[in-house]
Amino acid sequence: MKQPPLPKTYAGLDHDINGGMTMIGKIIRDAWVFGILPETETCEGWKISRIDAINHQVNAEWDKYGCMVSNLPDDLRDRHRRIYDEAIKQAKERGWDPEVVASDED
Repeated sequence: MKQPPLPKTYAGLDHDINGGMTMIGKIIRDAWVFGILPETETCEGWKISRIDAINHQVNAEWDKYGCMVSNLPDDLRDRHRRIYDEAIKQAKERGWDPEVVASDED
């Protein structure tokens, strides 16, 4: 069965599936944490290649901390907690169920 083509542009964090709890959503939120993007940037209409470039920057930042939230300095860890707590709350309000997503990955 042939896969549908990937979209050339991103719908934006506010319009993403699963309340934005996707890999692209994680890239955007992590970019907010590290100050790569302002927290107002949802990347709506961005080409996927541009998001990929942000992902490389995000990965370089995570590498500095061994890819662990617990290794982040206090200010970044606090920002991470705030951003992700709010994202989880909003995603649940939009119908995201982490149990369903987790069971789909089995």
